[in-house]
Amino acid sequence: MSDTQVAALDHTVQLTNVWLKKLAEEEKLGDRPHAYGALRAVLHALRDRLTPEQAAHFGAQLPMLLRGLYYEGWHMADKPMAVRNVEAFENMIDRGLPPGFPVDAATAARAVFSVIWRELDFNESAKVVSDLPLPLRELWPEAPAPR
Repeated sequence: MSDTQVAALDHTVQLTNVWLKKLAEEEKLGDRPHAYGALRAVLHALRDRLTPEQAAHFGAQLPMLLRGLYYEGWHMADKPMAVRNVEAFENMIDRGLPPGFPVDAATAARAVFSVIWRELDFNESAKVVSDLPLPLRELWPEAPAPR
């Protein structure tokens, strides 16, 4: 638990820990460092596949700490990347995962996208999914999980 004595910071740390716990335990990604590695790699791959406007709109929905993680290292000049199939998207994720990561990129993507469905506004998440090429949509849950 964080105690920065700044309510907004404590809240975003708490929300981030909720996401990491769900990824680690409910989505079976192992421990929190593994959950963090998957979350970072998948968010970066998603961000780089979206147009700058779409990426900014999606990023605005994330909790503050995760928003910083999402934007880390972003260079919007050459975006979106022309990735139209699952294999190429998984390769983007693989490049962001730590060496020896215990799950494959597809599993990591499905886990992160499942948590996004549950934690963010459905309409905002659905908008992101609808902006992706059809093959990439298969990595997302078909319907949002109940909150």
